[in-house]
Amino acid sequence: MSESWAVPGWPAPVNVRALQTTRTGGVSEGAYASLNLGDHVGDDAVMVTRNRAILRAALPAEPLWLKQVHGNIVADADRAVGIAEADAAVARKPDTVCAVMTADCLPLLLCDESGTVVGAAHAGWRGLAGGVIEAAVAAMGVAPASLMAWLGPAIGPQAFEVGEEVRQAFLAHDPEAHKAFVPRTHLTEHKWLADIYLLARQRLGLLGVTKVYGGSLCTFNDAEKFFSYRRDGATGRMASLIWLDPR
Repeated sequence: MSESWAVPGWPAPVNVRALQTTRTGGVSEGAYASLNLGDHVGDDAVMVTRNRAILRAALPAEPLWLKQVHGNIVADADRAVGIAEADAAVARKPDTVCAVMTADCLPLLLCDESGTVVGAAHAGWRGLAGGVIEAAVAAMGVAPASLMAWLGPAIGPQAFEVGEEVRQAFLAHDPEAHKAFVPRTHLTEHKWLADIYLLARQRLGLLGVTKVYGGSLCTFNDAEKFFSYRRDGATGRMASLIWLDPR
């Protein structure tokens, strides 16, 4: 397991393994330099294959790669075959690797304190507002109070500018979501700075998940370490991965 990909500050059970890749350590060039894992973003397919091979060397098995559509479908990684159209995955069998790819959207990793089930979710604002966290927690099938969550690198609250429709989508679910939006005057159009980390914490809290870690990294403001679609447009994708270790 690459030390540079270790998930920081998450006291998961000893049999839970997790990785968070950065943009470094691969072979892609230009806008995709260097460890781009996305095969749908315009990068050379040969380079992506080589990058995935680099990642695969640190894993017990090939990850369940998802076709992410900003929805709330959860794949059963233990049974899925091929590429599933989903934005989250859960696994209970050892060495089954759940994975999500991001480049500003929030990656969320989950496990229970007993180390019997793990999950990963891709939570952009649409998926977050649409209930992807709720769906992932439900699919894990354990008491939410027993879960531990890690919020991976995403666009930070000082960079995530959104419109009123985004704010209303969250307020419709929870009036307390107003705390995650700071008004910004942008020319003649009213905009907000959104805190996707706080929005995720609020959703988790309403479900009863209180052991939440991470949530301090900004993809937009760290061009050396992270890909960011909002910052660069054409860019690569990072992966957040989790699995159960049988040893």
